[in-house]
Amino acid sequence: MYAMKISRRHFLRTKGAVLSLPFMHSVPGALAKSSVTAKPAKKFVMMYLPNGILRRYFFPGEEEAVLPGFVGGFNADKTKNQKRTQNDPGNYPLKLTTSMQPLAEHAKDITMVTGLDRTYKNGQDVHAQAASCFLTSMSPEQAAEKGERYPNGRSLDQIIGDKVGHATPFNTLEISCNGFTAGKESIYFNNISWYGPDKIAPSIKDPRKLYDRLFMADGYRTHVKEVTDLVLADAKFLSSRLATDDRETLDEFMTMIRDVEVRIAKLQEMLEGADVKEPTDEILPRGTYIKLQTDLMLLALQMGLTNVCTMMIGPERWEASMRYEDLFPKPVNHHQMTHNQKKGDMHKELLKIDVFHMQQYAYLLSRMKTIKESDGSSLLDNSIVSCGAGIGDGATHQYFDLPMILAGKAQGQIKQGRFIKCKSGTLNSNLWLTMAQLMGLDLKSYADSTGVISDLWT
Repeated sequence: MYAMKISRRHFLRTKGAVLSLPFMHSVPGALAKSSVTAKPAKKFVMMYLPNGILRRYFFPGEEEAVLPGFVGGFNADKTKNQKRTQNDPGNYPLKLTTSMQPLAEHAKDITMVTGLDRTYKNGQDVHAQAASCFLTSMSPEQAAEKGERYPNGRSLDQIIGDKVGHATPFNTLEISCNGFTAGKESIYFNNISWYGPDKIAPSIKDPRKLYDRLFMADGYRTHVKEVTDLVLADAKFLSSRLATDDRETLDEFMTMIRDVEVRIAKLQEMLEGADVKEPTDEILPRGTYIKLQTDLMLLALQMGLTNVCTMMIGPERWEASMRYEDLFPKPVNHHQMTHNQKKGDMHKELLKIDVFHMQQYAYLLSRMKTIKESDGSSLLDNSIVSCGAGIGDGATHQYFDLPMILAGKAQGQIKQGRFIKCKSGTLNSNLWLTMAQLMGLDLKSYADSTGVISDLWT
């Protein structure tokens, strides 16, 4: 009888989801024994950065490099003639650059990878391709052979979801931090996940809708109690039977869920009090917004709702200003800033946004370290958590030397704390193939890949 009660409360059923409580060592009976021996599922997370990076402050050894002027127009054909730094392939000690300073406490948990290129089709907008073909990596030739419009295809997250998503309510979860209500560009600028050619896997940008998607069947929020009330009711029974450390774990878990509710309510008040018919991202503080979306994603991973997530920190190009908390006195246009690096001290202002983005990535890693899985390992231990962009330096629209950082051990398969220099010109699809294999997929090739990046393995 007692074991049945524990079992019922280990998986708390709500309208639309089955919520898994965090692992607690003192939960008695067969459930605790099976929890200890059960191996957690691997997780895959991709955080996408818009408009490239300021490579001078991101790539090691380039701090004093000449600032680039605007190159490329609406395509990247002029970048072919740019002088490219050729990598000396191999593994090197990781030295954090100016942009990467927010990751200092995670230096032993991350690996920087350079030398990655992506296949590009001239004449089609650079920013549109940066996002839409980032995880598809289909070459123009492959698209032509299949009779599909480049750069469409099935994206990496969906292919991984086919393998590891069958045991969760959601095969994949797509999240966006683009708060604008009106579209300023086509979906190709604002999406990295695709079910297949011209079949978008729509991302969720509204925290309230994301919360409802995770915890409410068909959004029937007004017809049932808050999921937090249901969880707390059962957790109250369980708490009295836990050891002190596990009561603290459970309390932290419940506090996180309740905190998300409070923050969503505050965000809603902010929007409603803005006195505008169509609230835009200008009135949403970027850090507050991104962290809330991040925490919702973490809840989904922790509760076993999904094992595969993509998150766009922002849309490509999107000619509109955004508010970056106290970084600037007023909202700024990130895209325009990338093309004006030589104007006064604009490169120093742009650096603030790159550092800000790394702070959001660092927040994600910090939270994943604290979340414990069924065997006592951390969420980060069982994950591959990547952060990168579809173009290199935003001023040049270059599609070579793509910025990429990887975190997580994928259950001991990845050795972290390194700087891997791939041979210049290595296709980013080689990295996608590597990630797919690390996630357990039996793939010999992916898109236009030519092999794997074997240096990633332990």
